This record gives sequence, structure tokens and C-alpha cells, in this order.
Amino acid sequence: MVSNYQMKPIYRPEIDGLRAIAVCAVILYHAQITILGHQPFKGGFIGVDIFFVISGYLITSIIFKELLTSGSFSFKYFYERRIRRILPALLFVMLVSLPFAWMYSLPNSFIDFSKSILYSLGFSSNFYFHYSGQQYGAESGLLKPFLHTWSLSVEEQFYILFPIVLLITFKYLRKYLIHILILGFVVSLGLAEWTSRNYPSISFYFIHTRMWELLAGSILAYLEITKGRRSKNQKLNSIFPSIGLLLISHSIIFFGDNIFHPSFYTLSPIIGVCLIIWFSNKNEIITKLLSTKLFVGIGLISYSLYLWHYPIFAFAREINFFDGSIIKILTIGMIIVIASLFSYFFIEKEFRNKNNKFKKVISYILFFLILLFSLNISVVWFKGFGDRFNYNFSGQLIEKESRTIVENLINRSIYNKNIRITSGSIKSNIFLVGDSHAETLSYEIFKNYNDFNINYSLFLGCQFILNVNRVDKKTLKPEFSCTSNLQQERLEFINKTNNSIVILFGRLPLILNEDRFNNLEHGFYEGEMKDFIQNEKNSLKTKLERQKNIKINYKKTVQELLKNNHNIILVYPMPEVGTNVPNLLKNFELKKNNQLFSQNLFTTSYEIYKDRTKLSFELLDSIKGDNIYRVYPHKLFCDTIVKNRCMTHYDNNIFYRDDDHPSLKGAEMINNLIMKEIEKIERKSK
Repeated sequence: MVSNYQMKPIYRPEIDGLRAIAVCAVILYHAQITILGHQPFKGGFIGVDIFFVISGYLITSIIFKELLTSGSFSFKYFYERRIRRILPALLFVMLVSLPFAWMYSLPNSFIDFSKSILYSLGFSSNFYFHYSGQQYGAESGLLKPFLHTWSLSVEEQFYILFPIVLLITFKYLRKYLIHILILGFVVSLGLAEWTSRNYPSISFYFIHTRMWELLAGSILAYLEITKGRRSKNQKLNSIFPSIGLLLISHSIIFFGDNIFHPSFYTLSPIIGVCLIIWFSNKNEIITKLLSTKLFVGIGLISYSLYLWHYPIFAFAREINFFDGSIIKILTIGMIIVIASLFSYFFIEKEFRNKNNKFKKVISYILFFLILLFSLNISVVWFKGFGDRFNYNFSGQLIEKESRTIVENLINRSIYNKNIRITSGSIKSNIFLVGDSHAETLSYEIFKNYNDFNINYSLFLGCQFILNVNRVDKKTLKPEFSCTSNLQQERLEFINKTNNSIVILFGRLPLILNEDRFNNLEHGFYEGEMKDFIQNEKNSLKTKLERQKNIKINYKKTVQELLKNNHNIILVYPMPEVGTNVPNLLKNFELKKNNQLFSQNLFTTSYEIYKDRTKLSFELLDSIKGDNIYRVYPHKLFCDTIVKNRCMTHYDNNIFYRDDDHPSLKGAEMINNLIMKEIEKIERKSK
């Protein structure tokens, strides 16, 4: 039996206060504010989890109350409310963001931007970011304006599925409804715990590992409507909201990227939210605090704040405006608040106003959906409109990544399996083997070595080293499918022939040092290293042990190749930069610095390069043999034009496509050196 009191729709200002905490936590986390070398809001990502609980609670309340009062449920009315609530503001933010992407994003970034919008429009951006390998919280993700829409996609997937499940359960299994909700909660939480330790990206982005957070709110709603919301124990009513806020605050301050999330750890803030929702009452101090005008006001505009903050942060970082300056941070903050207030009062409220008939609303939405879809499809189709930049070096800033070109040549199969391409009259078999650094050479090799049988074994993030796995630091599970089994397959692929030329190239300093590159002058682009190379059988505890293991197995790999009389070309490390070179040069140009190449040469320290690559050189230098040949990229870029400095660009040529990978020009220069070694091998064989 449900009381009339329980069925009345009651506005709860403290829930808007919870929204305020959630959105502020997320914004402060994404701002990456550092105080005295410490990031005080490193667990701010749990703000999204708070939103999930609130969404589950409110949506279930709406649906269940309608089912109890009328015995049925209007999908039309439900989805009309969701459309009015979510789409207008989202479309508005996307439309406003497009001109900024046009002005500031390089072509590949622009394509990624448009793809993320297209997937967001289909409420599937969580899948896009997972399958594109975007790690949430990574430095690269901070430059993706719509990365935050993954959470909207999860919510919308819940809104699509849950009403159907709830309606069916209510009609046919009503007496078991709470049991089914609890079972769903337990199963989803269990999946989250297991998946976060084995497949962290899936755990973070996918609905089946997030469902339990939404269902936590659903269970609260069910119990409130059917059993009554508050405990009769006044002591509990006065204590538990404070405990709830304490749990949330602790999570925001002390959680970080080092915890498994979502997992059992995430129970802490989720329980905190549930305690506040369940035990709050108008006489209790936390309820009073969350119900103040400030908290409620922030909560009311929280959706707009959430939508606006990430693209504004991303574009500010894109043009190097986000540099830690207090004045700039305050300026960015004011822009976010103003944009959010405008969005709330003139977009959200207008489209949610019931006086505006839904037919009119949906016509506007459809128009802007079609417009956005068309514009972003055009960006993808025309490869980021690279010619919109009027630079002296525009051809290089277009970022014609070798990956894209080669994929077109061999039907996109090069990156998930070993590939053999025959072209021209065959002189010798050539194998290009390695990670994304080797991949950057692939187009130039394919284009220029047309008298050879070209073979590729390229796996992003995976150098060719036998008997090792690349594993996540937290889970110790293999990453990127870079396993010892894959390495064995590569060896078998190469050894199907004898007397071939094998080019080995990879980012050795990264895996030997187990950290990203910091040039110690003006750049630390990629953020924290989240994985390392581990022995396939024994879990090595220290970095020294793992370094020794890499050296031993790298040598074993070369020895295995030499057994089949292959000629090995060892390509030494490409100098890392620590800053995205095309972005940096683009920003110089945007500031109308016409003397870019003659007076503003961007260089890095040669001494730092030598220190960074010391272990790599020791390893490669220790490999001896008559069939060993060596290529030194640093001799092209370091200590040449500028004494004791490594060049990133010169004479209208850019040598990098990002912070560490060679551009097409850089790859061409390295390939010229490789070709000289191939010619030596050819002369020797005659």
C-alpha cells in the first residue's frame, strides 16, 4: 500500500546541492589545479558517479510513480522530457564549439573532434573513446573537447533500456521487482570490480559496469515510494548525512588514477550519496547546507556547467592559454559560468517550457541535428580540411599521418596482423617491425622501395621483444594485446623466409625508463606512464629487474633472427620532444609570428637526449655481428644546425607529427639513412 504523501512529487533542494558538489568536483578535477605541488581534487572524477546515482533515483521515481498511479507508463511523455532536457543544450554547445575547432584544431584532431560529436549524437561516444584507445584522465584526453560526453551516452543508454525492463518486471514479476533491482546492482558491481582489474577501459566506459551506480539510486527510489523514505531513528537521521558527505569528500580528495574505478572502492562515494538522499531532512545540518541558494543555484545549472567546461578547457589548452596563471584560470572560470548561465536560461529553460509545444521543439532539434551531422560528416570526409591553414609549412601541418595513407593502400589490415606486400621486381625481402615509431616509416618505405618485397609487422605500443608482455601497472594484465604470443607470431612470420632484411625500430627509451619524456625546459606532454614491460612468466618487482629482462630478451630476439641469416638494421631512438610540435608551431603562426623558422627555432637539449637514451644505446651497442647494421636518427636532428640542440623543424620542414613520432618529412630523412644500409647489404650479397 502506497500512501498519498509518498506519491506526491516533492522537490528536494538538497539533491540540487548534491549536483553542485558533483559538477564542481568534476570541473576542479579536469582543471588539474595544483597547490604546492599537490592536486587537491584528484578524485574529482567521482562527481560523474554522483550524477549516476541521482539520475537513477529521479528516473526510477518518475517511472515507478506513474506505474503505481495509472498502471501503465507513457514512453512518449518520458522521452519527450528527456529530449527537452538533454538535447537542446548539448546541440548548442556542439554548434558553438565547431568554429573554435575549425580555427585551432589540426586536421587529425579536427577529425577526431567531429567523430566524437557524431558518436555523441548517437549516444555512443563511450564506445568511440574506448575503441579509439582514449584513456580517461590522460594528458591527450584533455585536448578532446567532447570526451566528457561518454557519461551522457551511458545515461542515455540507461534511459533507453531501463524503462522497458522496469515496465516488463512491474507487469509480470512485480513482487520480485526489488529483488531484480538488487540482483542487477550486485551483478553489475561484481562485473565492475573484475573488469576494472582486467579491462580498465571497458570498466570505465561501458554501461554494464556503471549500471550498479544508477541502480543504487533506483533501489532508493523504490524503497522510498513503497516503504517510506526516512528512518524513525532521529539520531540516525542527524548523523548519516554527515557521514555521507564525509565519504564523498574523502573520495574527491584522496582517490586518484591509481585506484581501480569503478570497483568496490567506488562504493564509498556511492554509499555517501545514498546516505544523504535517504536520511536527509530539513532539520539536519548537511541538508540545510546543500539546500542553500548557492548550492541549489549551482545545481540548477549543473548540466550546462558540465557541458561547457570540458570544451572550454580543451580549447584553452589547445592555444596554450591554460598555463596555471591565476588570472587565466579565473578568466576561463568566468567564461564557463557565463556560457552556462546563458545556456541554462535561454536554451535549457526555453526548451523545457511546456508552453513551447513539442512539435515545435522537435523541429528545431531535428534541424540542428541534421546540420551538425552534415557539418561533421564533411569534416571527416574531407580529412579535416587541411587546406584551411595558410602556413608556409601547411603541407606538413595537415598531418598526413603515414598510418592513414598505408591503411588505404592495404585495406586497413596492417595494424592488426602481419602483412606482406609484393611490388615490382623483387630484389630482397624487407621486414619493417616495431611499434608506432616503425609505423611512421611505413608509407615512405612502401612508396620508395618498390623493387622489394615489403613486409610489415606493426603493432601500436608494441615493440618486437620475445618473451615479454606489456602490462598495466595496476592490474598487471597485458595491454594493447602486446603479449609474448603476439611476439612469437611475429618471429614465425619473419622466419618463413631466410636472408631477409629486418628493420627494427621502436621507442626504446619509453619502455626502458618506464616514464614519459620531460624535456626539463618547456614540456611534459603525455602525462604519467601507466604500463610497463613484464616478463611473461615471472612478475618482476623492480624497474632494474625489468630493464635487465628487456635487455636480455631484446638480444634473444635479434639472435633468433640471425639464426635464419637475416640482416638486421637497428634504428636507434628518435629524439623525443616533450611538446606537440605541430600544435606549438600552429600557435606561433596564430600569433602572427612570421619569423617562426628564422628566429624562433624550437629545439630541445642534446644532453637531455643522451641522458634519456643512455640505456637504449647501451643495449643496441651491445648487439654485435656481421649482419648487424645501424641507423642513427639523432645525427640528422641533433648537434647539427644549432650546437648541442635537437631540431624539431627547419627551413619550412617539420620533423615531427606530434611530440615523439617523425612526420612524413622526418620519416623520409630516416628512410634515406636506412636505404644506404640496404644498399650496403645488397652490395654485400652480390
